[in-house]
Amino acid sequence: MNEYASGTPTPQNPEQVTPTVSTPPIPGATVGTASAPSASQGPHHEKKPRAGVKAVVVGLIGGIVGAGALTGVLLATGVVGPTSTQTTTGTTQQITIDPSAEDTTVANAVAAKALPSVVSVYCTYADGSGMGSGVVYDSNGDIITNYHVIEDATEITVTIDGKSYDATLVGSDASSDVAVIKVDLEGDSVTPVEVGDSSDLQVGDWVMSVGSPFGLENSVSAGIVSALYRNTLLEGSSGNTLYTNLIQVDASINPGNSGGALVDSEGKLVGICTLYSSDTESFAGIGFAIPGDYATQIADTIISGQTVTHAYIGLSMATVNSRNAETNNLSVNYGAYVADVTSGSPADEAGIEVGDVIIGIGDTEVTSADGAILAVRSHSIGDTVTVTVVRGSEQKIFQVTLGSDEALQQEQQNSDSGADSGDTTTDNGVSLEDLQRLYEEMQQRQQNSTPGSGSSGSSTSTSQRS
Repeated sequence: MNEYASGTPTPQNPEQVTPTVSTPPIPGATVGTASAPSASQGPHHEKKPRAGVKAVVVGLIGGIVGAGALTGVLLATGVVGPTSTQTTTGTTQQITIDPSAEDTTVANAVAAKALPSVVSVYCTYADGSGMGSGVVYDSNGDIITNYHVIEDATEITVTIDGKSYDATLVGSDASSDVAVIKVDLEGDSVTPVEVGDSSDLQVGDWVMSVGSPFGLENSVSAGIVSALYRNTLLEGSSGNTLYTNLIQVDASINPGNSGGALVDSEGKLVGICTLYSSDTESFAGIGFAIPGDYATQIADTIISGQTVTHAYIGLSMATVNSRNAETNNLSVNYGAYVADVTSGSPADEAGIEVGDVIIGIGDTEVTSADGAILAVRSHSIGDTVTVTVVRGSEQKIFQVTLGSDEALQQEQQNSDSGADSGDTTTDNGVSLEDLQRLYEEMQQRQQNSTPGSGSSGSSTSTSQRS
């Protein structure tokens, strides 16, 4: 379902999203060219037969006349009115609806405020070109965008208010899909976005997405917050990207919106548009944004030249399912099998052992290895979380104080300096090759099985980066 986080507010009721994943082309991407897409390359529709159009028009006119007559009667009798207040009483609650409270000028004002702070990001790659969006973060020319927008780019340019600027990469956190680029403003001034508080968002709040969908610059789409605390994991050429505590919205997020702004009714930044869920390569009513609090926290760390760190538990895990549970005589048929515990890690100090099956972290039920990693990363460094495991036939509970992966990251960078791109690592630093080996050992008596970290499920929709 989703697209592409750590350090966000701890969720009360986090939900893990477990879609079937594929990656669509970046909008405007072409092979063997370096030209940027234009608005004329936007979406189009094939012409369809006109049969039945006359009947439809007549029907619409009749409906309009009938509706007009009915409205006149209702207005005359006082049943409806442009500023009336209606009260609906149920068995448990009373809801008052004021039609006059809906004011379209809010969208006008928010768009006018946010648009100058959102830019188009054009990238040249070894095999072509593509584009995304970005958010002006400060007056020095620092811009927040998604890592997947600028990944492997050999050249980056940014369009601000119709003018093109060369940009350089300041830094990035691939595992959270956040990057900061910087433009040389050549003395020009820019309008930094006003940053809001994404932790204040509630389901039903009004929001607007701002960016360049399908290369159509300066586009906005209004909607509401559909859900909070959505989690998913996507695999990429640079390793796994962990999306935690995502904001789900029904404001349109399409290819080209990646890195753009999600703003609230005051025009303040509350998210970085990143993913959408669809059976096709375009928006189908479900989009996702990285919480603004988290994205700006990462941006501040990158700009200051520090290492971006994440919550760390110190485990290597494999997914438990009904087949390998039966083969290995496990007492549960779901969860994350602990294949290795790093010595001196938070998990080790808490008492978790190899062979334990993790079935819960905090308030989140764990059904897979990916789910366990996502549950850890949805918390902050220093948080103490409850980890529920099954050891043999007995259920045990441990209190684990999460650590930082800074030392681990440095170790990985040193060890990966001569490694090829296939030697990707999991969130806790264990290579997928090692994890696969451990998983195969766990399944040694099972014939024709497929090893790996696994997934807790799938859906008919596809998670795609915008």
